[in-house]
Amino acid sequence: MSKPIEILKSSIEFLKGVGPARADLLKNELNIHTFEDLIYHFPFRYIDKTQFNSTNERFRDGDTAQFVGSIVHKELIKGKNNKKRLVASFKDAAGFCELTWFSRISWVEDQIVSGKKYIIFGKIKNFGGKLSMVHPDMEIYNEENLKKQTSLYPVYSTTEKLNKKNLHSKSIASLTRNLVDRVLPAEIPDHIPSYLLQKLKLIPYGKAVLQIHYPKDENERLQASNRIKFDELFFLQMRLLVNKMNRKRKIKGPSFDIVGDNFLNFYNKKLKFELTGAQKRVVKEIRSDMGSGVQMNRLLQGDVGSGKTIVGLLSMLIAIDNGFQACMMAPTEILAYQHFQSISTLVDGLGLTVGFLTGSVKGRARKDLLFALKEGNIDILIGTHALIEKPVQYKNLGLAITDEQHRFGVQQRASLWTKSEDYPPHILVMTATPIPRTLSMTIYGDLDVSVIDELPPGRKDIKTMHLFEPKRPKMIEFLQKEIISGRQVYVVYPLIEESEKLDLKNLQDGYEQMLHHFPRPEYQLSIVHGKMKPADKEYEMNRFKKGETHILVGTTVIEVGVDVPNASVMVIENAERFGLSQLHQLRGRVGRGADQSYCLLMSSYKLSTEAKERLNTMVQTNNGFEIAEVDMRLRGPGDMEGTRQSGLLDFKLVDLNLDQKILIASRHLCQEILNEDPNLEMEKNIRLLEYVKRNKHLFRSWGRIS
Repeated sequence: MSKPIEILKSSIEFLKGVGPARADLLKNELNIHTFEDLIYHFPFRYIDKTQFNSTNERFRDGDTAQFVGSIVHKELIKGKNNKKRLVASFKDAAGFCELTWFSRISWVEDQIVSGKKYIIFGKIKNFGGKLSMVHPDMEIYNEENLKKQTSLYPVYSTTEKLNKKNLHSKSIASLTRNLVDRVLPAEIPDHIPSYLLQKLKLIPYGKAVLQIHYPKDENERLQASNRIKFDELFFLQMRLLVNKMNRKRKIKGPSFDIVGDNFLNFYNKKLKFELTGAQKRVVKEIRSDMGSGVQMNRLLQGDVGSGKTIVGLLSMLIAIDNGFQACMMAPTEILAYQHFQSISTLVDGLGLTVGFLTGSVKGRARKDLLFALKEGNIDILIGTHALIEKPVQYKNLGLAITDEQHRFGVQQRASLWTKSEDYPPHILVMTATPIPRTLSMTIYGDLDVSVIDELPPGRKDIKTMHLFEPKRPKMIEFLQKEIISGRQVYVVYPLIEESEKLDLKNLQDGYEQMLHHFPRPEYQLSIVHGKMKPADKEYEMNRFKKGETHILVGTTVIEVGVDVPNASVMVIENAERFGLSQLHQLRGRVGRGADQSYCLLMSSYKLSTEAKERLNTMVQTNNGFEIAEVDMRLRGPGDMEGTRQSGLLDFKLVDLNLDQKILIASRHLCQEILNEDPNLEMEKNIRLLEYVKRNKHLFRSWGRIS
């Protein structure tokens, strides 16, 4: 028996049916370089060809069928504009079925030999009891092709270029069959210990990989699929938990032993409301982390308006009380400035210095700020990614907070580590974009997670309504009443990069329309969009914030950065063009004050099924975590991953929406194993240790494993 490496590492061009030209295509189009790459190119669906039918059975339009019989007649027919089609009469023991081809006619015609038996498969069209198929799958009736009909037939992903070169799904299936027939299950390494296989009743990995291509039936497919999915999730969790364990074991952090005057004075004298139970719990978790002597890496999730900023500030005050500096990094200048203003106001009177740094801070002001920071004369620095640029030096950075984490890459967060000499600063990652539990366990599985899962008392749910275009006059009337009552309104238009010019025109047209309904000088309107100069944008936003304008018309630049308690209505135009998460974020711009707030979703009647579900979800719930679950189901986890860890969710078979049980089970199992055997030194875990050694690059800083 050949060693696995000798077979699976072979270049794909040496597989029967490939050769140099096809090999280049497979490499360039599907990244298939070796036998191993092909064997891990799994089918995405199957066709059941295990059953044979007879032409005298009852069929409905769209049913699939498989017949055995002969071609008794074929004819090339010329239609309008000289377009050709090939029509053939197929006969089995019971009757006839008409076959039609509109493309590759010459090739098909050459393949058809009168009197030979064929297996045909395709979708049935039934017109008045007369059966027909268009472009059926067709195989010669022989022993080799009958073998294919004893299993579910795989369908593989391919590309347009491959299809043009006759490397379609059927061709890839044929190549895969050649490979599956050559490889033995034992030649595919299995990294799950035998005691776990027995416990979980899983089939060997090699068997699963081969079986997934040509399962005999649905039960075999499920058996193979579950084993492969388990491995994908188990080893992802192993990586995340090992990395988390090693970080806690090896990476020291500044120890914040005291809760001092700044924290206590703010908490007892300046905090004008009682923290929610969730906020108190999270502050305790953060205090415990920062007092442990181990670097904190904690994700703080909280819905819009849940009070994350206060938790962040209390954490920064603990750092300052222990003689350290703190910083907060936001993804946009607008949001950074809002944090600067709100935190400056909150700490006023405590004798603390709050600095602000973005790309637009230049010249003498920048030079003075950087000098004060290095000297330790700035306690809290708030800004954009400018905070992590090389010239920026802290005297003793103890806590770094990133807001809206999904907007930053891993490298940007990691750069904060270099800003402290003795120990890396504690890291607190905040997001107002609720993350479904299963996604949190994967993309943030190496972090400790805190959730603020309750809103401050007295906060009213935002009433959300979905209105179609004919209801616009009623909507305008409603806005007028709200404005007369002393409240303000947001009107948001979509902005998609591909149609940016058109979207900006729609925005301008919408602004003009609003001016028509709300004429000056009785009403004042502002307009903001991403193409405006920052100073102009800030001017208009500040006018709205001060209550000088009644309506702010804009694009999604107002998703973050404008916190106006007096704004009670959010109108979202063309709401069907927004994702759920974005709709929820926009809605969160209102409901900040004591008044009842409203979100009006405007759309046309032409809505896709998915768009209807998105808008209905918004109407039915204000709960961000429920919305996140629906969002993940509709969009898939890959789209929600953001920039944190590119490639982390490149699963071959796993669907986080459908495979939650496997995910949870695999994480619990990993945790049990590592609790019992942190270094995987036990004899029974030797396969796991081998996997870790083979994939050392995935297991950061596990120094004891050589």
